[in-house]
Parts: sequence; structure tokens; C-alpha cells
Amino acid sequence: MKFGIFYEHQLPRPWTEGIEQKLFQDALDQVELADRLGIDYAWEVEHHFLEEYSHSSAPEIFLAAASQRTKNIRLGHGIRQVINNYNHPARTAECIATLDLVSNGRVDFGTGESSAILELGGFDIPVESKREQYLEATEQIANMLAMDPYPGYEGKYFSMPCRNIVPKSVQKPHPPIWVACSNRETIKMAARLGIGALTFAFVDPAEASHWVEEYYSIIKSDECVPIGHAVNANICMVTSFSVHNDRKTAIDRGLEGFEFFGYALGSLYGFGEHKPGRTNLFDDFRKARATQLADNPVNSTSALAAERGGIGTPDDMRAHLKKFEKVGVDQVTFIQQAGMNKHEHICESLELFASEVMPEFKAREAEREAKKEVELAPYIEAAMARKVRMPALADEDIPLFPALGRSVVEGPADPNKVAEG
Repeated sequence: MKFGIFYEHQLPRPWTEGIEQKLFQDALDQVELADRLGIDYAWEVEHHFLEEYSHSSAPEIFLAAASQRTKNIRLGHGIRQVINNYNHPARTAECIATLDLVSNGRVDFGTGESSAILELGGFDIPVESKREQYLEATEQIANMLAMDPYPGYEGKYFSMPCRNIVPKSVQKPHPPIWVACSNRETIKMAARLGIGALTFAFVDPAEASHWVEEYYSIIKSDECVPIGHAVNANICMVTSFSVHNDRKTAIDRGLEGFEFFGYALGSLYGFGEHKPGRTNLFDDFRKARATQLADNPVNSTSALAAERGGIGTPDDMRAHLKKFEKVGVDQVTFIQQAGMNKHEHICESLELFASEVMPEFKAREAEREAKKEVELAPYIEAAMARKVRMPALADEDIPLFPALGRSVVEGPADPNKVAEG
């Protein structure tokens, strides 16, 4: 099983001068440390206008900075918003390829459509069409990364003429594609599209077994028709993270931050309301938490003994991860930067995890990967055979586009005409 760290760049109020700068610099230090420790992935979201919950609106810049401070860790968009109003598909293809070049081929391309009204409304994206827009954009971005030239496209939500998108990525035909999944239906969609599932839903290992079983059964079936030019059959699940040799210390350092993560997620996507620049999400959370604790006082001994996922001692974490490993999860990614969690505590947890927990899982990983590759090879070959590919243009069919000065002299032309065929 592989391991990752995950960033929303959470920044609860109150905000003081320089606090955002410290947040980003601390995160870069953490990614650099994770790389030295042998953590496999660093994932970075893209969100807009989600104050306190996520200050990560330009992940390509953060990941590019991280690429220059690391050597081995894979750098994942977890996710990039691919709908046209967020990011033009050609710009996404250019950014992904450029990041792959500057990182020497370490990019994973996580995709998503968003379901927060603050984001969707801010970019004038209708809720009812976002899935269609996502599918159209993702397929065309993959085509842009893989084809030379891109033939052009006239779609329902996005159109552009024939162009050769440069640069091209190091990884061929393109970096591995993933999609953010918040429920079992999206997991199934990921499998049908032949892409990795980034499951941002906190499920216990028993429930995870059903998700894994459904995902891989579809990968092996005729339902799998790849949206990209390669199949990325992988499931990543997230968990809480705070490790210390003393369980109470681990809980004191990490539990509140993880609970804020869940509260903020629920408020912004489900039950809450938001006044831009004025709502204090962390204050609301602490009030709700205090009320809950008052209404349901918990004996401290039972609280320390309770199942808390990735929050606890190295032995607690080891037992927690073995459950995911047993049901076939490919990667577990840690929500370590959440709420008011402190930088130094995050680093201490990563170091303890790497020294006390990770080695035994790493020892089993090469054999697991090799066995999986052999098992899936015929199914992936069959899936790629089912893919309906965008026809490449013959050289004689690639259109000519006169320069602006020439077109002024020679008469008007349509420089944006989409090539047919």
C-alpha cells in the first residue's frame, strides 16, 4: 500500500498578518520532509472562495514549488477543476504537461467538477450540467495531452480549433488520471472511465471493502471504457492523521482539526450558509462542538480507547492501516493539515509514522504491485480496445492558419475555424 499527504491549506479565523504566507511555507517544508521520509504522494486541491476550509486556489503553483524542493514524491492534483469556466481545457493540458516536465515526470492528474455552490455560482456553472461538462472537458484534455496536433473539437459546452498543445508531458501518453469521489456512485463512474478513484469520503474499512470490490469488478468488465489514453486502476482513501507514542497527546494534537475538517465540509457543501468575508466558520464549529460535548459528555477513558482512525499511537495506526490493506485499498492519504493543527506536530507525526509504521507496508508493496499488474493486464488491454478514439488528422487535412498581418493584407479569414474530419 502507498501513502500520501493531502492539502486543503485550511486557515481558520482569526487571520493575522503573515499567517497565509506561513501556512504555505510550512506546507512546502512538510512536503519536502515527506519526500525525504519516503512518503509516496503529496496531493493538493483546487478550491475557490471556500474561506477557512481551503485557501488553495492555484495548486499548480504550489505543486511547481514543491517539485523543486523534492526528488521522488509524486505530485498530485487532488483535484484540478476541469470545467471550462474554471480552467479552459487547453490551459489545463498546458499546466499539467509543464508541471510534469519541471518535476521530471512525477505528476498525477486528479480531476473534478465541484459541488460547492460558492464555487459553481462564482464561475457561473449550472449545477444540472456540471457532470456533463466535466466528462466533456476531461476527455478533451486527455486528447490534447496525447495527440499531435489536437484535431479541434466542436462540443456542447466547449469548442476550439485545431492546435498542437505544447509542451507535452514526460509521462506518455499522459500522466495518470484520477477523479474525486465522495460516494459509491462516483467510484463506479471512475471505474467505468478507467481512472483512479480519489475517495474523499471517510468510510471505515468494512465499508471500503464494498467500494474496492465494486470498483475492480467494473474495471474487469465490459463497462470499463477509458476516457483517457491509458487506464489508471487505483483506489486512494483518506484518513485522519496524528501519531504520537502517547495516545492522549495524539488526540489532543489532531482530533479537533480533523473534526473541523468534517464540520467545514458539511457546512460549505451541505447544511450551512455563508456570507463572503464575514462568516466565521471556525467559531461556529467550536460553538457546535462545545454544545455537542455538553449534551453528550464522554468519559475520558472511553474517549481514549475509542476507534479514531489514523489518530493515536504507532500501533493504533498500524492496526488501522492493515484493515485498508486487507480489503485491497491501493493508497491511504492522510488529512494531516486541518483546523489549527500545528506545523511542528505534523512533522513529528510524519517522522514517527515513517520510522515506526511505514516500513512493514513498504516491504509488501513491490510484491503487491507486481501481482496486481499481472492480474489486471488482460482486462486493461480489453478496456483500451473498447475506447473510441478521436480520429487523428492526416497531414493534408491539418488546416493552415495565416498570421494576423498576412490575413489583413490578403483579406478576412476565420482563424478559429475548426477543422472537419
